[in-house]
Amino acid sequence: MKFCPKCGGIMIPAVVDGKKVLRCRVCGFVLEPNDEKSRSIYRVQSRLKKGPRDKIIIIEKNQRIEALPKAKITCPKCGNSEAYYWEVQTRSADEPATRFFKCTKCGYIWREYQ
Repeated sequence: MKFCPKCGGIMIPAVVDGKKVLRCRVCGFVLEPNDEKSRSIYRVQSRLKKGPRDKIIIIEKNQRIEALPKAKITCPKCGNSEAYYWEVQTRSADEPATRFFKCTKCGYIWREYQ
């Protein structure tokens, strides 16, 4: 990892005019590696584009989810006394997470705000 000699920011790999260089994120200072070994160490990677729904985990009806923990809670739809559960931080970080349940019998999904 290299740091910018001007501002101290982290230098990241970039391609400028077809050459691999290190560029400062903060001030834009460009540093060209001086030997072939230095050039081969740094790779230029592209960023993955993802949307707001990419973080959501979708559980399909026919999918087996036995790896999730189970809780003893009554299903509001069928009255079964066991359900899978998981937690998701749906609100701001200073508020508690939302707990989701999925009935082991009928597959009904509901949530509980803590």
